[in-house]
Amino acid sequence: MSFENLKAAALLLMDEIQKRPEDAHVLQEQLREKIAEFKAMGLPVPEDLAAFELALEEEEAEELFDNMPL
Repeated sequence: MSFENLKAAALLLMDEIQKRPEDAHVLQEQLREKIAEFKAMGLPVPEDLAAFELALEEEEAEELFDNMPL
């Protein structure tokens, strides 16, 4: 798969995550797989994609700590 095709597929996943937050965990895993494809092919991970993944991970971490009893 070419760089442009991979990027387009990743952007579609990012849109789906925003449209369907209830499925975010499943879609985020698919996004991680796309990022792994970039890396496996020796391609640079687009900055917007890397930043979006980081934001999702931070949000996930906040949710984890919000649910912990004090």
